[in-house]
Amino acid sequence: MFLEEEEMMKYLRVLLSIAFVFALSSAGFAAAKKSSCIECHKKTTPGVVKQYFEGKMSKVLDCSGCHGNAHNKADDAALAKMPTPETCAPCHKNKVEQFKAGKHNLAWVASSAMPMWAHQPPAVVGGGYKGCSGCHKIGTKAGEAAAYRYGNAQCDSCHTRHSFKKSEALDPRACQTCHMGFDHPQWEMWSTSKHGTIWQIEGQGSKRAPTCQTCHMPDGDHGVMTAWGFLALRLPEDDKDWLTDRVTILQALGVLDEKGSPTARLDVVKAGKVARLTKEEFQTQRDKMVKVCGQCHGDSYAKAQLSAADMVIKDVDKLMAEAIRVVQDLYADGILRKPLGWTFAPDLLQFYEARSAIEQDLYVMFLEYRMRAFQGAFHSNPDYMHWYGWAPMKETLQKIKDEAQKLRAEHTQVRR
Repeated sequence: MFLEEEEMMKYLRVLLSIAFVFALSSAGFAAAKKSSCIECHKKTTPGVVKQYFEGKMSKVLDCSGCHGNAHNKADDAALAKMPTPETCAPCHKNKVEQFKAGKHNLAWVASSAMPMWAHQPPAVVGGGYKGCSGCHKIGTKAGEAAAYRYGNAQCDSCHTRHSFKKSEALDPRACQTCHMGFDHPQWEMWSTSKHGTIWQIEGQGSKRAPTCQTCHMPDGDHGVMTAWGFLALRLPEDDKDWLTDRVTILQALGVLDEKGSPTARLDVVKAGKVARLTKEEFQTQRDKMVKVCGQCHGDSYAKAQLSAADMVIKDVDKLMAEAIRVVQDLYADGILRKPLGWTFAPDLLQFYEARSAIEQDLYVMFLEYRMRAFQGAFHSNPDYMHWYGWAPMKETLQKIKDEAQKLRAEHTQVRR
């Protein structure tokens, strides 16, 4: 039986990989067994050594393959190199290239570009990795930030140290540390959806239930990307009413100015790939998802479900834009004043740094409820979409209208 050309190429790549591993192992395995690193760290960090020998890399690489040879004494640990994707590339070239093309690689760009970032103490966003940086360290740092000793494109965000097991990274629970909580509770949505429920009932060997990796990393593709992007904003838009609402939202994000013209923040959006800015870019990612869904469902069903989720975004955008316009009018009428140092107001990207209660409500409406509504729709979780997203969107819109009415009344009283 003859192999197809594509299958033959895969077969050859496997053979070359095996040959490469054996080439490394002839020196690497011997080095690992005799390594001075191992003998010392058996005493200082025995847990690390145990984890290392649990993984396949211990069979082909000594510690120095990732950490270099400069550190060889107890008091010069700072000389040990911290791995980056370039460290992994000689053995995992294809995966590193995929990673660099995906949004995980841009995690630092997306977070550090937020205006609110500058207002936070180091423990929240800095090298302690206790807040935002604890997850965004998966991204590549640029400029001076790249000199940080740790937290620069951390592959071990998914393949955790020091065993770096592929099986761990294939488990959907590997994603839950970062993809949960306030603004993007994907773990909660998926795990309580019918997909996630089947996976939990049948266990890790389930062949029926799609996991995070099934949909977002098909065939192990590390170039993670979605059609709508993190904020569910795209340009251009054929639906004129929807486009009008989206322009209002983009103005509140400071991406468009009051006249609807692009600002410097649009460059940040492009750099972080948090939105799709061409029809082709959007459709490429949508087609990929339809193909994934089509492995279990018919294409027509998959397209219908994804289109229904698109319409959820349209409906929540209408509510969001209405709330923004209420606050914009307060600024236009001098009832709210732009805070010192702010370029835009209202500015949703200031998040919880908002200087008025009504803008705090506006930010929560955008970053919590809107996100839960559209993400719940795409993750097949009707309860999240409705009661955690749509319902509080409606509630908060009314609250913002009531607060605006009170502010106007107070402003009139003061002027009298």
